[in-house]
Amino acid sequence: MGTLQHIQHQISALNDLIKINNDRIAGYQKAIEGTDDASLKGVFEGYADQSKGYVNQLNDYIHLLGGQPTDGTTLSGKFYHAWMDVKSTFTKKDNHSILSDCEYGEDIAKSEYRKALDDKELIWEDEKVVALLNTHMNGLKLAHDAIKALRDSFKQVA
Repeated sequence: MGTLQHIQHQISALNDLIKINNDRIAGYQKAIEGTDDASLKGVFEGYADQSKGYVNQLNDYIHLLGGQPTDGTTLSGKFYHAWMDVKSTFTKKDNHSILSDCEYGEDIAKSEYRKALDDKELIWEDEKVVALLNTHMNGLKLAHDAIKALRDSFKQVA
């Protein structure tokens, strides 16, 4: 793989992570709309803001590589959010199920970051981007664990 192809592959991978973060933002916005619990709304807003920060950082790095950042979402994310809309019209969404949906989204985000970091064709030569992606990954793990704990606490109460 030539240098230009390598850079294009990195830009593509980073744009995929932007899309995942945009999916995450959209998911948390749906979660905010779906609950009346003010403390949960605050948690969801915090994680949406976290992804907005991740998107900004990824945008900056793509610009450094000479690329054009995306502003879209993934096709699977669009299908997932559409399914959640359909599902919510037929079932009452409680906080436990909203948190379960959020946990599912966190699992997907973590998986996509892991794929990017483990991609053998992506030889991340810049330590700064590796550190950035690992920082994002750690933030996603913490968010996942917090959402899971919240979900479990609502399950016990419900």
